[in-house]
Formats: sequence, C-alpha cells, structure tokens
Amino acid sequence: MGILMSKSMDANLQKQQEFMLHNSRLQMERQILMQNQMRERQMAMQIAWSREFLKYFGSFFAVATLGLTAGAIKSRKVGMMAPIVPLSIILAYQMDNAYGTLIYRMRGEAENIMASEHDRLDLPLGMPTFESIEKARRAKSALISLLEK
Repeated sequence: MGILMSKSMDANLQKQQEFMLHNSRLQMERQILMQNQMRERQMAMQIAWSREFLKYFGSFFAVATLGLTAGAIKSRKVGMMAPIVPLSIILAYQMDNAYGTLIYRMRGEAENIMASEHDRLDLPLGMPTFESIEKARRAKSALISLLEK
C-alpha cells in the first residue's frame, strides 16, 4: 500500500513540477513581450520627438538663413553667413535622426559593440546578486527603523 501511495505522490509531484515549469516559462515569455512592447513604445516616442523637434528647428533654420542672407547682402559682409554652416550640420543630423537611417546605423554599431567589445558593457562591481540586493535592502530598512525611533 505504501509503495502505491508513494508512486502516486511521485507522479503528482512530477506533474506539479511540470506545471510550475510551464507556468514560469509562460510568465517569462509574457514579461519579455511586455518589456519589448515598452521598449518599442519608448523608441516610437523618441522618433516622434525627433520629428517634432525637426519641425521647429527647420522653421528656425529657414528664418535664420533668410535673415543672415539678407543681412549679408545688405551689409556686403559674407562672414555674416558663417552661422549657416553649423546650423545646416545640426539640421542634417536632425533630419537623419527623424527620417533617415541613423537608427539603423546606431543599431549596427550597438550590435558590433556587443559582439566584439563586450567588456565595455560590464557593470561596476559586477552583476548584482541576490546577496548584494538583500544587503542593501537590510541596510535601508535598518536606517528607516533608526530614523523612526
């Protein structure tokens, strides 16, 4: 009788472990999907911000270029048009950021860094561990309890 009960308990334990493993995988997949959706939304907001900024900066650039050109023609000083050069570089960067291939070049460079220069990505003091997090939590809770007294 004990052997039959033991086999039944082992089978139930095995099923429960498989169920827990399945649930943990599901939870991890959902968390990965959620984090990816949040990352996509943040990137979309950054691109939208770049496009909105480009509208304002483009307007400023047009007005500044017209004003500097008119001033240079009126005063006959070509040097007044010098600010157009750095402003046009900034405009080109913003256009590339908002509508061009900058994001793809940045992604390629990031992939290159992750593949060939991975040591640059190491965290100071290494990867956080459960023990280091618990130590910090205990220190903070001890500090809070001292402040409450």
